[in-house]
Amino acid sequence: MIDFQNISKLYTGAYILKDVSFRINSGERVGIVGPNGAGKSTIFNIITGAVAPDGGSVVIPKDHRVGIMAQNIRNSDLDRKLVEFTSDAIPELKEFMRELHDIESRMESAGAEERTSLLRRHGELQTKVEHLGAYRLDQEAKEALTNLGFAPESFDKPLSQFSGGWQMRAALARVLISNPDILLLDEPSNYLDVPAVEWLCRFLGGFAGTLVLISHDRFLLRKLASVTLEVNNGEVTRYAGNYDYYRRERENRLKMLEAAYRNTERKKEQMERVIDRFRAKSTKAAQAKSMQKKLDRIEDVTLPDALNYSGAIRFPAPPDCGVEACRFEDVAFGYSPDKTLWSGVSFEIAAKEKVAFIGYNGMGKTTLLKLMVGKLAPTSGQVVLGHHIVVGYQAQEFGDVLAPEMSVYDAVKSALPAGASTANLMNVLGSFGFSGDDRDKPCKVLSGGEKIRLQFARIFVNPPNLLVLDEPTTHLDVAARELLQQALCSFHGTVCIVSHDIEFVRNVAQTIICIEPHRIKKYFGNYDYYLEKSRELQTDTVTPGRVSAGNQSDNSMSAKDRRRARAQARSAVSGKLREAKQLLEKLEKTLDTLADQRKVLLAKMSSGMKVDFEALNKELAVVEKNISEAETSWEECAVELEALKIENDRINSEVGR
Repeated sequence: MIDFQNISKLYTGAYILKDVSFRINSGERVGIVGPNGAGKSTIFNIITGAVAPDGGSVVIPKDHRVGIMAQNIRNSDLDRKLVEFTSDAIPELKEFMRELHDIESRMESAGAEERTSLLRRHGELQTKVEHLGAYRLDQEAKEALTNLGFAPESFDKPLSQFSGGWQMRAALARVLISNPDILLLDEPSNYLDVPAVEWLCRFLGGFAGTLVLISHDRFLLRKLASVTLEVNNGEVTRYAGNYDYYRRERENRLKMLEAAYRNTERKKEQMERVIDRFRAKSTKAAQAKSMQKKLDRIEDVTLPDALNYSGAIRFPAPPDCGVEACRFEDVAFGYSPDKTLWSGVSFEIAAKEKVAFIGYNGMGKTTLLKLMVGKLAPTSGQVVLGHHIVVGYQAQEFGDVLAPEMSVYDAVKSALPAGASTANLMNVLGSFGFSGDDRDKPCKVLSGGEKIRLQFARIFVNPPNLLVLDEPTTHLDVAARELLQQALCSFHGTVCIVSHDIEFVRNVAQTIICIEPHRIKKYFGNYDYYLEKSRELQTDTVTPGRVSAGNQSDNSMSAKDRRRARAQARSAVSGKLREAKQLLEKLEKTLDTLADQRKVLLAKMSSGMKVDFEALNKELAVVEKNISEAETSWEECAVELEALKIENDRINSEVGR
């Protein structure tokens, strides 16, 4: 249990947390959300004792171990081997092991009474060591490192030989295998690629302790959190559900508060008019005074601050081009003659196609984008851009091209083609949320979100029809990511992205190009299609060939037996398909009914009539819970139905073979 009791914290005279109280119960899985700078990391620092609150207290059980990923690697650890650093995950183990060795060395010379005491202590320590998993840490460290993208041959390399991002991966692996009672993770997916994020989600799904997660990654928040804490404007609001539940409940709560606010303001206005009339009459003065007291006792309804991203992202229409955006023809590339990333790579990207490149870090995703935009040249083969293609490229290190003292206006002006007019410059700035005095802001004071909007403004002073983006969601909070996602989905040009944000990839990309060691494979479908197909390939690799009843291979069966087996399989799948369709239709009708019920309740709340808000709120909460459960069932049923359709199509395609 973590109990915040009236916690306040000030920075530079302003409250980042003000009289905040909330409780995280043992075993809960909590996602912490809110705008950048709202105080999410401050909550972690208060829990760990790294920061002292200016008021209030926090209660954590003394016997609970707290695990948090280190944001900086100590210099003394840099010379340690990667696997040694990672497996050294539980500090108290060293002390226990030292004491065990000391007891064993004293046993030989100890008397009978002391020997009995030493044996008892030895047994206690041995139990603690086994409970903490001392004998599993080395193997679990290797497994975690492998799943986070480290090659086994790198395990014995010193930590200093890895970049800062890879050192953070090692720090993440270290805290994950420590199996603490309370696990605090602050943006754990920042340094991870898509496969590593998928593994992290599966790993944390089996974590048995209390999980507290700060993240802008909607995929992790949806999959892992059962409770959501919103940090905003110095306050913390608890929602009893995952990220989707939180978004729905926040919207409904805002609607109810707005209705209550309108009713309260209407009532106050009516009372003020009556009081003004009564004051004019001496016979009504006492009534006016009494009514004024009632008016003074009416509590104001406070509306929560909006979390919507204030900046705008509006992409102008792209120029016309041919049917093909880009083509790789038998491309090979390596940073040195003896180290080739891949060779013989050939694929096409059609105009207006939206493509995501995924794969482990180090496989060459960024390299592929640089080849596409001409920042790198292939070792052999060629990269051909389509007819009238105009490239807009955002690199990972986009912030480095912005001079700290340069103004927003000058930063965009410097991106104009030589001799181009500045007449439309203010319109471009306005399209990306910079207006008025914003044009004079120096780049050094811009937030991460403002910097990425500025980079887009620089790109679109010469509107592209091929937009190439390398990790565009870095530094963006959830609202900004969703805004960028919507803008890219509405963009009528070609989009090529590299991103570790799975939900962003899932919602933007229509095609996936997976980069693996020494090969690149294109999947003509979205992220979910890629997952399905890649799992099929993995299954086929593990168990080549299907085996039918009686342990006979499919190839050894007669044509008649194969047709009979397929007919039976088709019949079984058809029955399941029919049941799934009926259930889906039933759930859709249920959702429609519940939506109508919610609409009626909200209409009553905002009608202005005298209503029992407490009873309506309770009724609305039940309806919302039923909607959430029905939506979950609908999603599960829809996924099952899609899988059955695919299986049915596969069986039908085999008929007659």
